[in-house]
Amino acid sequence: MNKEVIITTIQAADDSALASMIRSVFDEYGAPTEGTVYVDPTTDHLSKVFDVNGSVLFVAKDGDKVIGSCGLYPTEGLPEGHVELVKFYISGEARGTGIGRLFMEKCYEQAEKFGYTHIYLESLPAFGKAISIYEKQGFEQLSAPLGNSGHTGCDIWMLKKIV
Repeated sequence: MNKEVIITTIQAADDSALASMIRSVFDEYGAPTEGTVYVDPTTDHLSKVFDVNGSVLFVAKDGDKVIGSCGLYPTEGLPEGHVELVKFYISGEARGTGIGRLFMEKCYEQAEKFGYTHIYLESLPAFGKAISIYEKQGFEQLSAPLGNSGHTGCDIWMLKKIV
């Protein structure tokens, strides 16, 4: 991996590579795909999905190669002041380099700028290491989902108050 990793906001040119990277993480972990972003057709056009107020998708690149993503999205049905942490995936070769921590810091900062007070997320047991990282970041598990992400395959729901 190059030392010149750059984090930017998503551009249309990133769509295909990002969708491929996200699906490769699911494949790597043997995570269930039904009811997740893996089969969600919007995963192939994330630059369009994140072209709405109150949303952002950060993309990490090593040169021209997409190696990670993390963003915020005002998911329908979330309580006032809540935003969903979404599309948080890091390629195998980029894990353990601090990119995840940078993504989280950028998302906390951006959530506050947008005026959100809480960050919500959904995940899967297959991503157990990520769950423990979220808990260390102050996220608490919920007994039921918030909002309507459409990702019915996710059965871990977490929330963090940021303000």
